[in-house]
Amino acid sequence: MTDARVAMISGAGRGIGAEIATALARAGWRLSLGARDPARLAPPEGALVHRFDARDPASERLWVEATAARFGRIDAVIANAGIMIPKTVIAADDADLDDLIQVNVKSPLRLVRAAWPHLVASGHGRVVTIASLSGKRVKSATSGLYAVSKFAALAMTHAIRHAGWNEGVRATAVCPGFVATDMAAELTNRPPEGMTQPQDVARIVAFLLDLPDTASIAEIPINSTLEENW
Repeated sequence: MTDARVAMISGAGRGIGAEIATALARAGWRLSLGARDPARLAPPEGALVHRFDARDPASERLWVEATAARFGRIDAVIANAGIMIPKTVIAADDADLDDLIQVNVKSPLRLVRAAWPHLVASGHGRVVTIASLSGKRVKSATSGLYAVSKFAALAMTHAIRHAGWNEGVRATAVCPGFVATDMAAELTNRPPEGMTQPQDVARIVAFLLDLPDTASIAEIPINSTLEENW
C-alpha cells in the first residue's frame, strides 16, 4: 500500500482531465487514469492507466478494482468525463437524453459508489465532479438538453456530499463555463485565449483536494465572461 494519496481521474486522456493529472502528479498524488483509449495517454511516472468507458456499466467497477489492487487505497475521485449534445429539449429524442444522463450522471455515480468503501476508509475522501455552468443556468436553447444532465450532476454531487459527510467524505461540483478544449472549439467561435484555461480548472481541483474537512466547498462556478450571476 502506498503512503501517497491516490486519485482516480476519468476522461484523463485530454483537456481538463489531462491537466488535472499533471497538476496532481506535481502535488505528489499517485494517479489512476481512466480513458476510452488508454494507448493514447502519456501518463505521469507511476500512474495506472485503465480503460474506462462511461457507457459500459461494468467499467467503473473494474477500474476501481484495478486501482485498489495497484495502490491499496483510493482517496479521491475526480469525475471529469462527459459529453455534450447541442440540441434543444424539443429537438432531442429519448436516446439523446438517455446518452447524456448515462455519461454525465449515472457513470460518475457508479464510479463513486464503487470507490465508496475506499473513500470512507481514507478518512478524508474527496469527490470532485466537473459539472458546468450549464448546471447553474440554461444559457441558450441548444445548451438546454446538456443543462438537464448537468443540473442532475450538480444535484448528484450535493447528494454525495450529504451521504458522506459523517464519514469524512467531502464532495464539490466545479462548474466552468467555456474552457479552451476540443469540446468548446466545436461549440463556439470564441478564441481559446478568451476562455478559461484547463490548467486553471486543474489548479482549482488540486486546491479543493487539499482543503481540510472543516473548509468544505460545495460548488465553484468559474467563468471567463461577465454574466449577471456567474
